[in-house]
Parts: sequence; structure tokens; C-alpha cells
Amino acid sequence: MSMLPLRSIRCLLLLGLVAAGGACQAMSIRELRLLEANEKDGKTYANYYLVGVVEGLREASEAEQRAGQKPLFCVNGRRLEPAMARALYQTELARNADSYEADMPVQLVISAALSNSYRCL
Repeated sequence: MSMLPLRSIRCLLLLGLVAAGGACQAMSIRELRLLEANEKDGKTYANYYLVGVVEGLREASEAEQRAGQKPLFCVNGRRLEPAMARALYQTELARNADSYEADMPVQLVISAALSNSYRCL
């Protein structure tokens, strides 16, 4: 993986976190694919975006639990690391390819992946 300036990394993580929180327009599946294909460090940027979305959704889920609401997914001490974001995204897209259109938000895919992989008991 190429080295990105720390500022770029922070911006991509923040963008992913904000998109996961719904405060801005989330990146679509198509936009993520274009980023990966057309930018010099597009794959790296996309990975940072996916990590930001996972972290944002995780924080939202934990906030729901703290508020006494049923969270979207439950980690419950199981392994969920930032490096797993790409695999979660790709596995969900492959598993349910007919369910997703290119203009759907990446957040939707990651959210479904987390719900399926980390079910609340």
C-alpha cells in the first residue's frame, strides 16, 4: 500500500465516518468503483473510505446500545478490525449481487454486511 499524507488519511476517514452518520451524501457503489479505477491511489483511498464507514456504523450501533435501543449489529467481543472493511464489503456484494444497484450507497452494503456477520442475540 502506498503512503498517503496523514492529512489525506484523516480526511478520508472523516468522510467515511460522516457518511455513515448520514450527515452528508454517501458515496455510491459506482462512485467507489470509479475512484478505485481512475485515481492513482484510488484503491487506497477507497479502503480508507470503507474503514471510515465501518467505524461510523460501529459507533452508531454502540450509541444505540447505550441509549437502550436495539442496535443494528452486535460485535460482543468478536473480532472486528478496520482491515476487515474491504472483505466485509466485497463479500456482501458477492453474496447478494442481485440486491444492489450501482447507485446505492456503500453504507447500505456495509450495514447489511455487519448485520449479517454480527447478529445480535
